[in-house]
Amino acid sequence: MTFISNDPSWWPHIDAQFFFSYWIVAAGIVVVYDWVLTVGQEIELIWRQRWSLMTVLYLVIRYIGIPYSVASVLGSMPFVSLADAVSNILNYAVNWTNVVMTAMLGVIMIARLHAMYQGSRTMLLFLVIIFLAVNIACVVLTAIGLKYMLAEEAILFGVHVCVSYAEGNYELLASMVWMLNTVWEVLALCLSVWIAVKHFRELRCLGPSTGSTIGDCFRVLIQSHVLYFASFAGVSCFQLIYLSPAFLYSSSTAAMIYAGTHIVLLAVQMFVLGPRLILSVREYHAKLVAGSDADTSLNSIVFQEHVHISTSGTV
Repeated sequence: MTFISNDPSWWPHIDAQFFFSYWIVAAGIVVVYDWVLTVGQEIELIWRQRWSLMTVLYLVIRYIGIPYSVASVLGSMPFVSLADAVSNILNYAVNWTNVVMTAMLGVIMIARLHAMYQGSRTMLLFLVIIFLAVNIACVVLTAIGLKYMLAEEAILFGVHVCVSYAEGNYELLASMVWMLNTVWEVLALCLSVWIAVKHFRELRCLGPSTGSTIGDCFRVLIQSHVLYFASFAGVSCFQLIYLSPAFLYSSSTAAMIYAGTHIVLLAVQMFVLGPRLILSVREYHAKLVAGSDADTSLNSIVFQEHVHISTSGTV
């Protein structure tokens, strides 16, 4: 049911809604700008290569960012009139997209780690079990939490705004989801760093050409992984703090800047750095193939579904 009021006490909320909507638009612009910067690489390294699971994951993660941004803007933009049911649908769509994107990024991490551990079935089984446990728990917690999250249309001084409010244990459930995802990301980072350090030590015994090539590949994997993890850690910290009542129900400028920064970082983490986890490795592999013709000394460390590298570029 639409709520109508001309109470002056609502003006801080209206101003906050306007201010917050600018941050959401900025997040969408960042996603589109990064796509423009990398579209040439994408055509060469994604569209013109043989399709695989990684190709599908890349395209879904990359291109779901635009409708995600549109849904976020529609749910927060003043003057856009939305019925209560539509507001709740957009709210559900945004939250479930976060869950699905996080799971897809987890699959990419499993593929990277599987490759780094030389196709170890034991490591793959371990990762899959942990991944399923974390994501099933997150799906259950999200489903329960969304029951406590409601949105309705309000007309305040003729301005259409979407008023969201949480009931019950929403903050606790949302915090548990982020903590579980943080545990997964910390585990993935630790496993990546450990195997990279182990390989760098072993490479000292190899010849300069082979050692340099494999070492460079591990360096590419670690650099992109650490950058992605740093972004995820920042988003997690922002999210956990934002879920405190002092921020969640505040309309102050400081709270809106904090929330807006979180939205931009979340978009960068999922829709910019996420696809680059695949793009960076394919770019390195393409340069390696172009510079070494038939050299297949790296055939055990290219990131793809079947783990072992092939110069066909099916990463």
